[in-house]
Amino acid sequence: MKKFELLIATSLAAGFVTPAMAQDNNANAPIIVTAQRQAQTLQEVPIAVSAFTAEALERQQIENASDLQLSLPNVSFTKTNFTSSSFTIRGVGDLCVGTSCDSATGIHLNDQPLLGSRLFEQEYYDLERIEVLRGPQGTLFGRNATSGVVNFITARPDLSEFAARGSFEYGNFDSMRAEGMVNVPIGDWAGIRIAGYYLNRDGYTYNEYNDTDVDGRDQYSIRGSLRLEPGPDTTIDIIGTYFEEDDNRSRIQKQLCARDDTGVLGCRPDALANEVVNGNSTLAAVLSSNELFAIQSAPFAAVDPGLPATLTALGLTSIYGTDQYANATNPSDLRRIRADFDPTYYAEEWLIQGRLEHDFGPVALTLIGGYGESEVDSRTDYNLSAADPFGVNTGLFTLAALAGGAGGPALQAVFAPVAAALIPNGPTGNACVSEASLAYSGIYGGNVYGCAPQSIEYDRSSISGRQYSVEAHIDSDLDGPFNFLLGAIYVNTRTYQNDYFVNAFGLDYAAGVLGGFTTLGAAGALPPSFLGPPFFNSETDSFTLESYGLFGEVYFDITDNLRLTGGIRYSNDDKYVRSRSPILAVPVPIGTTDANPTISAGFDADGVTAGQQAYREFNASFDEVTGRIVLDWQWSPNNLVYASWSRGYKSGGINPPFDPIFSVPATFNPEIINAFEVGSKNTLANGAVQINATAFMYDYQDLQLSRILNRTSFNDNTDATVWGLELEAIISPDPAWLFNISASTLSTSIGNTQLVDTRDPSGGRSDTVIIKDLSNGANCAVIPQAVGNAAGANAFVNAINANALGLQPTVPVPGTNTTGAYSICSILQAGAAGQIAAVNPALAALQPLLDSFGAFSIADGVPVDLSGNELPLAPDYKITVGGQYTADFDNGMSLVLRADYSLTGQQYARSFNRAVDRIETFGIANAQVQLNGADDRWFVRAFIQNIFDNDAITGHYLTDPSSGLFTNVFTLEPRRYGLAAGFRF
Repeated sequence: MKKFELLIATSLAAGFVTPAMAQDNNANAPIIVTAQRQAQTLQEVPIAVSAFTAEALERQQIENASDLQLSLPNVSFTKTNFTSSSFTIRGVGDLCVGTSCDSATGIHLNDQPLLGSRLFEQEYYDLERIEVLRGPQGTLFGRNATSGVVNFITARPDLSEFAARGSFEYGNFDSMRAEGMVNVPIGDWAGIRIAGYYLNRDGYTYNEYNDTDVDGRDQYSIRGSLRLEPGPDTTIDIIGTYFEEDDNRSRIQKQLCARDDTGVLGCRPDALANEVVNGNSTLAAVLSSNELFAIQSAPFAAVDPGLPATLTALGLTSIYGTDQYANATNPSDLRRIRADFDPTYYAEEWLIQGRLEHDFGPVALTLIGGYGESEVDSRTDYNLSAADPFGVNTGLFTLAALAGGAGGPALQAVFAPVAAALIPNGPTGNACVSEASLAYSGIYGGNVYGCAPQSIEYDRSSISGRQYSVEAHIDSDLDGPFNFLLGAIYVNTRTYQNDYFVNAFGLDYAAGVLGGFTTLGAAGALPPSFLGPPFFNSETDSFTLESYGLFGEVYFDITDNLRLTGGIRYSNDDKYVRSRSPILAVPVPIGTTDANPTISAGFDADGVTAGQQAYREFNASFDEVTGRIVLDWQWSPNNLVYASWSRGYKSGGINPPFDPIFSVPATFNPEIINAFEVGSKNTLANGAVQINATAFMYDYQDLQLSRILNRTSFNDNTDATVWGLELEAIISPDPAWLFNISASTLSTSIGNTQLVDTRDPSGGRSDTVIIKDLSNGANCAVIPQAVGNAAGANAFVNAINANALGLQPTVPVPGTNTTGAYSICSILQAGAAGQIAAVNPALAALQPLLDSFGAFSIADGVPVDLSGNELPLAPDYKITVGGQYTADFDNGMSLVLRADYSLTGQQYARSFNRAVDRIETFGIANAQVQLNGADDRWFVRAFIQNIFDNDAITGHYLTDPSSGLFTNVFTLEPRRYGLAAGFRF
């Protein structure tokens, strides 16, 4: 169905669009929610909110966030690249990447906002309900959120009776899941509740390289709750939760690439295929190449004319030769890989929460507070492939020969320690790769991850931190037309360490050989040294957030059934980041076990502040006043209509650390959203039918979008508009039958914005030349000032490559309209500025020739117009249908049959909306049958999820040019089926 046709159909069916409703097994049962910080039935709340009771979660097989999104209109969820995820509501999601980025969707546990939680990696258990509020929040909930709030409400102790529940599930992939709960009252004023689950299963993905299953699970969580009721007006809840996971979960499902044979890009920008990136495009390859070594060793000719040739022969590879992945294969099945490094994953989190409620009569006081700590540490194969064995490699044999004295004692002294670290068993033995750690010494300090007959590449993502918050609000219950809510919240978050390492043998090799060049150039002033760190790390040494908000709402009953709500909020966010991104930056004596002090003393992480700075330290503060106005009319006991305006805010932030080539701002602006919404909630046919509908329009200012710039995710701001419709219905024609239906359509449009697309820095122009920078693996573009001067641009690059760098001329780049070459952007920039002599005085005579080709700018690329493009992860429509039949038997037993189907429309993974960014429409079907004992004392269930085994892709991540621009994709779970049994009393 076309989007327009779906829109018309939905409009005719509903008249508006949809606030969500509960998915319970009894359509007549009112669902109590606290979306407005007071207990109300779902149909009374003038907000687009969906609620799922514990029974609905079980019967719709909603066990985690991936399942939850399938049952919600205008909601999508995907895992993302750095042990994180994105929960997108109405096209508004987490498009910002970085430690200081806020989430657009507020994630709450028992009304407490959680930042950086591992909640999305866990299974749901012992919940009272889940509430999903769509639209900007702030005057009621925690920190401001521009897209909405997901609030998980855990089950609390029942003081009236003892209860227990347990279940065990077994399914394919050798999956075992156990869940249990015990509720114990202590007199009539206290009670405790202990619940937990354990999940263990084999991996969903088969690794052909070593015949293993990866992406398995081994996790558990336990929660203890204490409720005290010292008086009729006072309730105290204390809740403690612990979660741990230790398995081979994979952060990515699959890596896709249409191979670029030139290596200028690494992967073609016009297609995704089951091929492997051209290894010659990667940072590890260019830094350890014959060509770079030739350039770096050229000055040694003044000492020994034959020395540059000897040092050039140390190159591990040639950027114009066969790359290490030339024979690698990438299976076509999304559930199969061929990688020489299996993932590891460890996560831990604990949280303690307290809640005090006291009713003073005319007003009620609520105090909420909590403290938690979490950490996650994961590794995965960076290129998700297996490189060719080194075999007879000229560079390795040259290194071994120099280490053995073939070049004389001077070279032996320099390179023998390098060879001992890299190839301890000689050039035909295994090659060693560094351990990713903040010691920053790697193999040259004895910190070895492992050794293998081929190059090993892996990344490591780790983060640890803590957070605490306290919130208080007063709610009135006054006689008369006027009531109010007043509240305040304080949130304090600290990230102790956030690191993203990329390790590769090529980087270790370059660190040792180029360190040897540095040692030789120092003419005895340095001991044998390597350049540290011998790997990449985007290091955030510390991040702190202090945030507070003051908020309130007033409620005025104009008549008995007409209410006006006005809310206002002041938000203040103060952020501090201490970060850096060093790689092969500082000479470090070989044998130094902890290179951090040496690197800190020699590395300048801040190119703006005068002097040498070991870290870039940056403070940024943001504040904003927001609010909402709602007019709701309960025109009959079963019919509500409302109209609202709300203004949302998400604070700005500080861009991650990077080594700047081109000038970019250190911060990005806050997001501001003005949301307009009308809705209707209706209960018909004596409760047998509920139909809710909503229409909305968003005016978005300074939307935060992420792109890759020089090995770092960099965040920009743009504007956008969003509008859409939503419909949700529950129909129960008789007690045995229950149907739920939801439908939504969404239209998003980015405002006047121009950005460089790293997939193709030429911007589609045929007169630019794309450059792969030998010095850092980045891409830049040579852009003629006279549009159409392709001949001049190519001649300019070729002249510098031939006369200054000894590199080959430009060639056509597959998938683009233009040409490209290996070169060095800074030298091209000097030539374009008329300053080639500053690079090398001997090249002064070359400048007139360069000037004759025309005027050129050297930039990270040609910006392309994003105006009118769709926002990422914003499906143009979603439809969900479910049906349930319950057969009650005379002996008290019952049989429940249920089936659900969800269809998610087309969406884009990036704001550039290229064909390769498209995420295709996917449908997911589930079914189950459950036999319940009398009084529901026991059950037996057979289930199947993803019946048609749809390998649905939910998101992409495009990596940076120094990695070859491959695309990581994330998927839903494959077909799962099994049996479950449980008891309750």
